[in-house]
Amino acid sequence: MSAPLRRVLVRRPSLTGDFEAADWRVPDPSLLARQHSDFVALLSTLGCSVEVAPAVDGLVDAVYVRDPGMVTARGGILFQMIKGVRRPEPSLLADALAAAGVPIVGSLSDDAYADGGDIVWLDPSTLIVARSYRTNAAAVAQLRTLLAAESVSVISVDLPHDRGPDHVLHLMSVLSPVDDDLAVVYPPLIPVPLMELLSARGVTLVPVDADEYWTLGCNVLAVAPRVVVIAAGNPRTGSALKQHGCEVHKYDASDLSVKGDGGPTCLTQPLWRNRASVTNRHRGGQLASLEPDVE
Repeated sequence: MSAPLRRVLVRRPSLTGDFEAADWRVPDPSLLARQHSDFVALLSTLGCSVEVAPAVDGLVDAVYVRDPGMVTARGGILFQMIKGVRRPEPSLLADALAAAGVPIVGSLSDDAYADGGDIVWLDPSTLIVARSYRTNAAAVAQLRTLLAAESVSVISVDLPHDRGPDHVLHLMSVLSPVDDDLAVVYPPLIPVPLMELLSARGVTLVPVDADEYWTLGCNVLAVAPRVVVIAAGNPRTGSALKQHGCEVHKYDASDLSVKGDGGPTCLTQPLWRNRASVTNRHRGGQLASLEPDVE
């Protein structure tokens, strides 16, 4: 989750559609488009090769390209989605991955449903999959089988009820690893076994307060160890990250992220993280190839 992000997939936002039916606060279309373009430009300046999939008119959630599937060392795994208006998205992700030259190595079937926001890698061989109103036990079981070929251990944790099935609560709403030994968390909603696991692994936690949780302060994208992208409007979270040696890069998120409840991890589908380069980095958090644009 924090190794240098070299290649990433994003999708242009739809500027039309029933945003309210998809549980958005209705965005300004011009702001939505401009904020996404600026977000893509920021990723490019941070050393990412960005593959941009076209917008799909009317599918307003499709901009959150993390959720319909995941990419492993072998290729893409396509999900099935519980939220009705999102059910076309896995096939769209399949097309986008094919265009990017990424093979499909598996898919969820039958009664298995998952969202990518419920999936967090702790290391290359340890995957956390949260049971939530968007990701069920059948999906956990099928992912265990699919990932066994890569010797990946799948650990399942249960998310709380929170606001119920009509509102999204993903694992990445409450946990964002930003280095092997540093993670941003929202303690009131993170599962106790996961807090214990992070403690046992020696991970330092950066807690997000309630006000900045609602402006997606806990949803943080690491583009390299301790080089992070966060939604603007979360100054306390940004300051805490900088105290832990992080470069903090912000993007205007009012209409692109906050109104749709999808932060920078939701907007991105990582295609290649260069884990091998981590051993050569400077532990202070900066990479020589990056010019900081800090908050």
